[in-house]
Amino acid sequence: MSFQAYLDTIEDKTGLTPRALLEVARERGFAGPETKIAPLAAWLKEDYGVGRGHAMALLHVIKNGAGISDKHVGSTGTHRDASTTLWLDGKATNPNS
Repeated sequence: MSFQAYLDTIEDKTGLTPRALLEVARERGFAGPETKIAPLAAWLKEDYGVGRGHAMALLHVIKNGAGISDKHVGSTGTHRDASTTLWLDGKATNPNS
C-alpha cells in the first residue's frame, strides 16, 4: 500500500480529509514532533476505527508535514507513490490519481 493510499483509507474510515483530521488532531493536542504513536493510535481507533498502521501514516504527517522520501516515487512496486508530496485535501481532488 502506498503512503497516499494509507491517507485515502483514513479519509474513507473517518469521513474527513487528511487535512481536516489533522486539524481535529491538533485540537486534541496531537501536534509537532513530540507526538507519540500510542495515544494517537488509541484515539484514532476509539473514535474512528483506524488501525495502528494508518495511525503511523498520520503520525508521519503530524511530525514531518506532507513530504515523503522519493524511495518509491516512480517505482512499480506496491508501495509506489506518485509524488514526494502527500495530498491532504481529499482523494476526490487529488491531481495525482
